[in-house]
Amino acid sequence: MGATASIEPRRLKVIRAPSFSPKGLLKNLTDLADYSDLLYTLTLHRIKVRYKQSVLGWAWALIQPLALMAIYTVIFSLVAKIPTSGRTPYAVFVYAALLPWTFFSTAIANSANGFLGHTHLITRVYFPREIIPITYILAAVFDLAVASVVLAGMMIWYHIPLTLYALFAVPTLAVDMLLTVGLALLLSALQVRFRDVGLAIPLVMQIWTFATPVVYPLSAVPARYRGVYILNPMAGIVENFRRTVIEGVAPDYESLWYSVIISLLVFPLAYIFFKNREATMADVI
Repeated sequence: MGATASIEPRRLKVIRAPSFSPKGLLKNLTDLADYSDLLYTLTLHRIKVRYKQSVLGWAWALIQPLALMAIYTVIFSLVAKIPTSGRTPYAVFVYAALLPWTFFSTAIANSANGFLGHTHLITRVYFPREIIPITYILAAVFDLAVASVVLAGMMIWYHIPLTLYALFAVPTLAVDMLLTVGLALLLSALQVRFRDVGLAIPLVMQIWTFATPVVYPLSAVPARYRGVYILNPMAGIVENFRRTVIEGVAPDYESLWYSVIISLLVFPLAYIFFKNREATMADVI
């Protein structure tokens, strides 16, 4: 009889809490590159399923910000008569703020509940669990891109020019995404054990909306409260996206730096917490 072929031993993956170090974080981030195909496939699936058998299709990505813009314009511009910064039409003023805010709130709400719809995957096969909440965030990026086309059209209609300060929109949205990923990882890990999290998120987001300069400018906040107010990282993100893109002025560096610092703190701490809970997710869910 011929020699039997050697059998390659099966590759084992031991799921354990990572070390609390930059090296440990970097290793987990680089490991995601091995699952890039899964990340891409699930994200594409997320987008397709959302609009499958829908008459309006991708137009649904526009309905939420446009509907909120219409409601806020009627209530806060025509009734309450809240002033905007400069001469920006209120509809554009609100819509520009709704883009980073809607991305944030939608991504958080969807990703926090993501594991509950994927129990069959989590309990049967290993992959980095953070892929699931991240795919919801990437799907929200798609909606943000679609909704941004409307903002461009509004700026053309109202003859609002772009300035070089609009380049600050890129790092501002990057901070928005970093904060979103961090909170999504934190909340999705908590949601596996405490289902109250998913129930509380809609209420928290409603309150958070009015604690963020979406329907009013940051300048409307009394100076004596502003130091505490800008501890809300979304305040700096929303305000500076609108300032640089719509108003064409320099960002408010103080509020922006607060957003950057808080996001840089939230992301690694949330990621460490998530990876510590990853080992028991399949048992708890």
